Amino acid sequence: MFNRSRSKLTRWFTFSMGGILIIFAAILYYVETLEEVEKLDRLLYRKTRVMATNVKYELITKTVNLENVPLLGNNTRIFDTEITYARWYNSQKQLKQFFGSPGTELLTVNHDLETIKSSLPWIRQITLPVYEKQVPIGYLQVGIPLTSTQQNLAELRLVLAITVPISLGFIGYTGWILAGIAMQPIHQAYNKLQRFTADASHELRAPLAAILTNAQVGLITPVKDGSGQLLRLEKITQLVESISILVSNLLLLDRYEGKLNPQSLQKLDLTYLLQQIADDYEFLAQEQGLEIIYDFPSQSLPIVAEPSLLTQAITNLLNNALKYTATGGRIKLFLARKSQQAIIKIADNGIGIPDADLPHIFERFYRVNSDRSRDSGSFGLGLAIVQQIIEAHGGEITVASELGVGTIFTIKLPV
Repeated sequence: MFNRSRSKLTRWFTFSMGGILIIFAAILYYVETLEEVEKLDRLLYRKTRVMATNVKYELITKTVNLENVPLLGNNTRIFDTEITYARWYNSQKQLKQFFGSPGTELLTVNHDLETIKSSLPWIRQITLPVYEKQVPIGYLQVGIPLTSTQQNLAELRLVLAITVPISLGFIGYTGWILAGIAMQPIHQAYNKLQRFTADASHELRAPLAAILTNAQVGLITPVKDGSGQLLRLEKITQLVESISILVSNLLLLDRYEGKLNPQSLQKLDLTYLLQQIADDYEFLAQEQGLEIIYDFPSQSLPIVAEPSLLTQAITNLLNNALKYTATGGRIKLFLARKSQQAIIKIADNGIGIPDADLPHIFERFYRVNSDRSRDSGSFGLGLAIVQQIIEAHGGEITVASELGVGTIFTIKLPV
């Protein structure tokens, strides 16, 4: 699927960039053609003007003398032989004298400059009217081959014919590389979504199967056995509650992907918030035979945060600390300000996390000990939620742990 998308992206990139390249080559060729023709026209016009200045007109006899006109007269030096033909037409547009091919007897050309394509090589022709004191005395028509211009344009076409396909090849290769780079985040997101979907399906399948089994057993249990049915209904209720928690957690993860809405943030005293949480958990810790120690600054520590989400992140970590710390253990809750950051540490001397599991503990549905966590009702989403909440506040969370010694979660929030 990704190779197909990558190929499609590369194809579109090549088509778009190749199209731009081909349009650029066409414009370059068009401009070069105009310049070459214009250069030839200037040469042709200059030569024709030289010839025209040598045309003499006898006012008394009203005749035209072409003896000194290059190529047409007899009293001239050798002229540029690039000229294919030169023709002189009188004021009535009748052919009177010529060099090269004679052309038509009667001048029918109305345009000054034109390209004659009826012969090879093509001829660029100019027809210049000659005046004597504002009175037309004749027309000088000169033709010059387009051979050099066509050769220059042919060389340009050859260069473009070679360089454009090679450039298209480079564009395609570059597009393939860039498409691969662009597809990496999509690929990773797709793999993440695929793994998430598979994990969520797996987590939902087990409680749904248990609900179905309990419901079926309840249906076949004799009505008189009320205690059995009650047991099944209680089991179903527990399973539905666990599914509800799972769905809520999934919705929470989905809802707070990325930065939080600024309207949901408010200024709060982090010291006061942690003190409240510590007070709430002190009783729970005592029930389990644990000790909670907290170290908070004496002054307030204001931050901008979403209080309910931040509370949930802290309580998730405290719940884990309570869950995985044996009776007689100790849990520390620490808060301090360092530069422009609020540092929160939640440390316990519980069972710890194996080194192999540390890089994965913030992944969704990841359990350090899957069998034990599943029995305790955990779906492996608690730490993923914590990380997402902290990152949504612009902070970061890290963990350090040693098996059998304890675990320390460190949260850094911008102040």
